[in-house]
Amino acid sequence: MTIRPFHLSDLGALYDICLRTGNSGKDARKLYGDSEILGHYFAAPYVAFEPELCFILDNHTRPLGYILGTSDSRRYLHWTEQHWFPLLRQRYARERENFTQKDRYLRELILRGYVFKEELAEYPAHLHIDILPEGQGRGMGRKLMEAFMAALRKKNTPALHLEVGLSNPGAIAFYRRMGFSTIAEYEKSLALGIKL
Repeated sequence: MTIRPFHLSDLGALYDICLRTGNSGKDARKLYGDSEILGHYFAAPYVAFEPELCFILDNHTRPLGYILGTSDSRRYLHWTEQHWFPLLRQRYARERENFTQKDRYLRELILRGYVFKEELAEYPAHLHIDILPEGQGRGMGRKLMEAFMAALRKKNTPALHLEVGLSNPGAIAFYRRMGFSTIAEYEKSLALGIKL
């Protein structure tokens, strides 16, 4: 397996991986009636905004995972409000017949837009990382994180945060091993951060 920069031909794989890891790292395909809605919020806008911060885990046959994000969460918020969410809000103006509870929640996120949390302002970058089971357990998550943080350092980004669900203790342990510490605690998640 290798890590390489994102290519536009990876976009469909990003949507697929996002969905197949969208249940706290487990397969979420049975939880959503709309197979694209998760990727519309958690994957595609990042590669549209800062494609240079997306790295693909590739087994030379297909992508098995990715890391993506933004170096500036406040700027990302303004960009998504101008360029990303307006069309999606038209598309999801009404609930669809096949919507599940999870679809409804994602629709609400799209209608609301990305929320900038002031308590995380000192950690302007944020990320999402997802790896399919066949790509896990081989140290590639760490290598994806290292590639992402190296790209942030080139942009002189001072610090990075992420949110992880309390229902995903394995991920929390992984980030702590990477040097992240708790910035904020929420009802169902933790915000973890690291200075770069």
